[in-house]
Amino acid sequence: MILYSFRRCPWAMRARLALRYAGCQVQICEVAMKHKPAELLALSPKGTVPVLDTGAGVLEESLDIMRWALEQNDPQDWRLQGDPAAAQQAEDLIARNDSTFKVQVNLYKYAERYPEHSRQHYRLQAEAWLAELEGLLDGRGNLLADHPSLADAALLPLMRQFAGVEPLWFAEAAYPRVRSWLERWLASELFKSVMAK
Repeated sequence: MILYSFRRCPWAMRARLALRYAGCQVQICEVAMKHKPAELLALSPKGTVPVLDTGAGVLEESLDIMRWALEQNDPQDWRLQGDPAAAQQAEDLIARNDSTFKVQVNLYKYAERYPEHSRQHYRLQAEAWLAELEGLLDGRGNLLADHPSLADAALLPLMRQFAGVEPLWFAEAAYPRVRSWLERWLASELFKSVMAK
């Protein structure tokens, strides 16, 4: 199996997380986005990453890759199969992360490209999401259960990107649980293994 990836891309990052967690033996092909390999374009003409060639089919979306990996092996129950309500909540969180929060992170990170408002304005727009996650982390170390779930792994890369825009602000912001959650993930062997150059 071959995963076409780009190390810093949040979508490729979460695909690598799920594949490594599930123990899938995958060859990683690091893609230079300005020089996309012909093999990638033959599999997926849109030319974005991640793309997984399983040998039996091609998956072109990070969430599809994550779900496929968990179907192969899910030792800690990231799919929350024993709790359908939490599993549905995970889907809802991921959908909002991938739509609303994604837009907010882009505006915040690249505020100079969107001079209609200040970077602080864009950050404030995103803080309702941080407050919601802070509430979910009350009394536990993960978003929806006592162990990591698909939601944790899927939300992690964009939160990492958000935190990196103004690290000093994030270090002092009123979201200590979100900060601890992010720091634990970033320090984990799983995350370090998928970010190794």
